[in-house]
Amino acid sequence: MLSDVTTPQDLDDRFRETLASLPAAQRRRDPADPVTDDAPLTGAQVLDLFDAQVTSRQLDLAGRWLRSFGEGFYTIGSAGHEGNAAVAAALRPTDPALLHYRSGAFYCQRAAQAAAEVTPADQTQPADHTQPAADTQPATGTQPAVDPQRAVDPGPAAEPDAADQPEPSGPEPPAGGFAAYADAARDVLRGMVASSQEPIAGGRHKVFGRADLAIVPTTSTIASHLPRAVGMGLAVERLRRMDSAGRRTGAGVRVGSGAGAAHAPWPPDAIVVCSFGDASVNHASATAAFNTAGWYDHAKLRIPVLFVCEDNGLGISVRSPEGWVEATLRAKPGIRYFSADGADPVQTYAVAAEAAAWVRRTRRPAVLHLRTVRLMGHAGADAESAYRGPAELAEDLDRDPVAATARLLVDAGVATGEELLARYDETGWQVRRLAEEVLGEPKLASAADVVSALAPRRPVRVARAVADAAARASGPGAGARAEAFGGKPPELSGPMTLAQSINAALADGMLDHPQMAIFGEDVAAKGGVYGVTKGLRDRFGAARVFDTLLDETSVLGLGLGAGLAGMLPVPEIQYLAYLHNAEDQLRGEAATMRFFSQGAFRNPMVVRVAGLAYQEGFGGHFHNDNSVAVLRDVPGLVVAVPARPDDAAPMLRTCLASAAVDGSVCVFLEPIALYHTRDLYADGDGEWLAGYPEPGAWVAGHVPIGRARVYRVGSADDLTIITFGNGVRMSLRAAAVLAEEGVGTRVVDLRWLAPLPVADIIRESSATGRVLVVDETRRSGGVGEGVIAALVDAGYVGAARRVAAVDSFVPLGPAARHVLVSAEAITDGARTLLAR
Repeated sequence: MLSDVTTPQDLDDRFRETLASLPAAQRRRDPADPVTDDAPLTGAQVLDLFDAQVTSRQLDLAGRWLRSFGEGFYTIGSAGHEGNAAVAAALRPTDPALLHYRSGAFYCQRAAQAAAEVTPADQTQPADHTQPAADTQPATGTQPAVDPQRAVDPGPAAEPDAADQPEPSGPEPPAGGFAAYADAARDVLRGMVASSQEPIAGGRHKVFGRADLAIVPTTSTIASHLPRAVGMGLAVERLRRMDSAGRRTGAGVRVGSGAGAAHAPWPPDAIVVCSFGDASVNHASATAAFNTAGWYDHAKLRIPVLFVCEDNGLGISVRSPEGWVEATLRAKPGIRYFSADGADPVQTYAVAAEAAAWVRRTRRPAVLHLRTVRLMGHAGADAESAYRGPAELAEDLDRDPVAATARLLVDAGVATGEELLARYDETGWQVRRLAEEVLGEPKLASAADVVSALAPRRPVRVARAVADAAARASGPGAGARAEAFGGKPPELSGPMTLAQSINAALADGMLDHPQMAIFGEDVAAKGGVYGVTKGLRDRFGAARVFDTLLDETSVLGLGLGAGLAGMLPVPEIQYLAYLHNAEDQLRGEAATMRFFSQGAFRNPMVVRVAGLAYQEGFGGHFHNDNSVAVLRDVPGLVVAVPARPDDAAPMLRTCLASAAVDGSVCVFLEPIALYHTRDLYADGDGEWLAGYPEPGAWVAGHVPIGRARVYRVGSADDLTIITFGNGVRMSLRAAAVLAEEGVGTRVVDLRWLAPLPVADIIRESSATGRVLVVDETRRSGGVGEGVIAALVDAGYVGAARRVAAVDSFVPLGPAARHVLVSAEAITDGARTLLAR
């Protein structure tokens, strides 16, 4: 049968042979009894696990069948990993889960749990926000034994010996045969055929996810979802402990009362579960997540996350060295290690229940190392014969977890091989029937359909949210606002710099959004490298303004998890150059969440980034980075660049409101060189300063996303300069020089780099017929390319020219002037354009 590859037919034949060869037990066992004398699961529970595993197996076979005639578009399956059904059974259906792509059995089991409305007894009692809740009692009245070789304390920060005592197991798996798993099977099949009726991604991708199952969709294959899981754990624990802003509701924690107030979507004592493959252990994102979880644990801050590493020994064709995964997982400081054999459903359940209970009670991170096999290769196109021999493939087949569960049931006398084969065939027939049904379902029919869930833009609701914030600040919240500002609100403080205006707007945001948190490197005690967050920790406390470890991936991961948990995170990336270390957290995780969940999940976030060039006396590439192309290339991402103090506050309010209302992911790119700038034309003129508007003026000064600002110099009839950031100040200076030569200029501050204010660009360009695009980013891949393309697409027929930075990194000291745009270069470019 088996040659050099395990085909679907091979797998099916082998399973049938295995069941046919199993001798019946001498006596039948009551399914209500433990499946073995000392097992924590009854025969009925193991039979339900078998049904979940078989459903997943039949889905894998159906996926290959659909692909064989061009109607299936996804063949990465779960065969060999079906032991994760027991992990799902050991958890609560309200524990949020981020699952990797071999989680079919987990998904089926979770769906059946939710359908049966399994609710642990302790969840019916009022939640205790000060102490972790005790875990559920095992349905069988027994407890799994603790194997000291499986559980290893993380070190000095470990709990007392009591923490190592046996823990009760989780909720009972539901009963009901294939009917309990039919909805889950239909979900998965719809994903395989890219049906627009698939419940989470709507045909955009095949993912495991459903809001009602607390399963958060992930498209990652390389562990980029692990930092988010850590952020979710931190947020769950912070929200659980909130007393002043949060209050008990039974189902969750109510957070705040201002704009965007929300319920934490999970019970206060929930834990986060996150699964991934053994190859992903080596990825930088996984390293960052483990390090962050351990770092917080060492600092006595709780992160209730259960990492589940499903180890089949292979990353496509690359082998994990023998013993490497266990060694590296055991070595993670602050993370307790558990391990189990995924081919043993009883052991897997017992250890998973023990690990989940430990995390739930101690609110600390743990990892479950689940040893699995991989059957039928990585995906449909994978030719295993190139890197695996027949003996190795046969060895994996001998460890088939579905066959192992069947063997346990037959040996225990719960069922016969013939009975289990009948269940297998019935499930196969039902799955094939569902596959034929979903084949005829509609696909996404247009580009509009595809992008409809990407990033909603509801400017009227955002404007209303700003108006409501203004009403609260000047009405019922006026007293708290006056107190927060020490009796002197910012509108009475006189003209402000850009940094001061952002600081005041952040404080107003914290007052209006009780679920808002500001965090990043040096933002708390120091108040930021440039003083932008100065004093905010003293006003709002260390729970809402706090320093993180030095790792941008983890900073953004914390924000992603916090937003998903119902908070409004405002993380800071200290310099734009450092964002590139972690940009996939924005591209692959943040921006895709609404896209792959049709808005069922969202991660609202406003990422503050200090960036761009022109710092006087302090330079070099890492502190003068002018690369923003990676941000503009992310679909749905909002990129704001405030140049003036009187734009910074309203733009920040817009970003916060858009995040709260629409779940937007915004990058607020702050020009470092303009933070403390005071003058425009001459030393001491103070014309770059601006007063902070009182709440009554917030509505009139509202800045919608994607709207530019126009400055008119002289007649403003001869030339249009389109720019942003530092270019605004330089262009205004150049326009003043041109005005002395009789040239009237309109300077357009884009303010928003994504989405570009295209309508404003076209209108102001057409008004003069001469456009000079001043782009402080690079000539190749810079913002100017997008502006010119927008003009061409609109049919603009006037003259156009660019002044942009050289395609170079920014060097240290005076050498920077050779590659960056200057006011003189703008003036010369304008004259050249006007001379045409």
